[in-house]
Amino acid sequence: MSHTRNHTVLISIVSPDQVGLVAAVTGRLFDLGVNLADTSFAVLGKGCEFSCVAELPADISSRFLQSELQSLECLAHADCLVTDFRFPVDQDSSSDVTHIIEVGGGDQPGLIARLAEAFIDYDANVVRMHSTRRLGEDGKMTYHTTFAISVAPERAEACIAAINNTAGQLQLTCRDQKV
Repeated sequence: MSHTRNHTVLISIVSPDQVGLVAAVTGRLFDLGVNLADTSFAVLGKGCEFSCVAELPADISSRFLQSELQSLECLAHADCLVTDFRFPVDQDSSSDVTHIIEVGGGDQPGLIARLAEAFIDYDANVVRMHSTRRLGEDGKMTYHTTFAISVAPERAEACIAAINNTAGQLQLTCRDQKV
């Protein structure tokens, strides 16, 4: 425990999914006095991913925290990494979600890339993205992707139209919701 000042880290954990993992990790972080900022958890197949930006107390080093997390029973088969986070923690308006866009249909290579590229012309920032691939009742793979984006009000209508057009070209359904 060698640090003499607070510092910000990125905690990244990839693990087999299991009930209680989030509670165990966040409980241990709380016990150590770690202050969580942006935090994300997702099930990925039979695994999961937990990541967060956090501020460590002055007497806790990145190395010590990583060791503490790796000692948790639920992380026995996990990859756990604690690294310095060199970016500002405070978000600006480009991270304010203005629209949720849900796209679904048949799985095909390049699907996310084509959709994500459509945001560029409208300076739309992808704040969050989540996608799942599932076996449909007909035995075919389906893909469902949700984008939480930030786009300027004057560009939103054209951006949404472009995404709908791109989804249509890919034979996907598309729904959008203003937040």
